[in-house]
Amino acid sequence: MTQILRPEGCCGAGEPWPRDSLILEAARYATVMHGDQKRKYTGEPYVVHCFEVADWVASVTDDATMIAAALLHDVVEDTPATEADVRQMFGDRIADLVAWLTDVSKTEHGNRAARKEIDRLHSAVSPADAQTIKLADLCSNTQSIVRHDPGFAVVYLKEKALLLPMLDKGDTRLWEAAKMFLEGGWKQLGKEPR
Repeated sequence: MTQILRPEGCCGAGEPWPRDSLILEAARYATVMHGDQKRKYTGEPYVVHCFEVADWVASVTDDATMIAAALLHDVVEDTPATEADVRQMFGDRIADLVAWLTDVSKTEHGNRAARKEIDRLHSAVSPADAQTIKLADLCSNTQSIVRHDPGFAVVYLKEKALLLPMLDKGDTRLWEAAKMFLEGGWKQLGKEPR
């Protein structure tokens, strides 16, 4: 079975994830579906973010299903893939996790604050595995946004400060890491948390 090495920039770069064909297929699918999408601010392939999130998850569990769901966490939200596509290819547990990780708010739900509140409430009732992946996503995004877009980072950090207490079922190590990144983000911006 082929091993996937954690990409450069991830906390275990060069180290293999657990040897599992499910992870390999999820990595391939995420790479294909995200295609030519670029990461905002850095211009690197978007799928690098998916690998970072999976790497954070792999730092706290060897559960191949969770790692695969982390790789796929943005495919329904940001690509033509549907939840039904994910369910057919990867089964119910992964599709359910991806559904929990997909924003449920729509533009017709109001302004950004209203939409983010809807998404926070969705995350608050999600299962522990989904919250763990959401925490990993928060860690990855916080680092990138604070570094590359200080103006938007102020909005982002406020939103995530409201989300973090709702992710209390997620892995405690990732919860603490996310808290540290949020606090560090404010310090890096030279601002007090609001």
